[in-house]
Amino acid sequence: MIRFLADENLNGKILRGIRRERPDADILRVQDSILYQSADENVLAWAADQARILLTHDIETMVGFANQRIAANRPMSGVIAIRDTLPIGRVIDDLLIILGASEMSDWENIVTFLPL
Repeated sequence: MIRFLADENLNGKILRGIRRERPDADILRVQDSILYQSADENVLAWAADQARILLTHDIETMVGFANQRIAANRPMSGVIAIRDTLPIGRVIDDLLIILGASEMSDWENIVTFLPL
């Protein structure tokens, strides 16, 4: 089962759209965890420890830190970077596809960008 961690900056409309279509989706918001206001590196480390794929709009820094983790052979459950200019409906559709058609292992040590 896919498990997401939504970064603090992720648009709440995306989460509401996913939960409307898939109420069983396992999505934890950073704001609802001990990570609230933590540094990006700590968010990535925690996501790896908890086996959660990070959803983020933070393309400027989070992607760089994720790539550093991969280069250093440190575990990472995956990062899905979402440009905040994408239509919300398209983002929701892509994330629903990911939820329905992939496994956690498909995303290990990968940084990907939406749209698919």
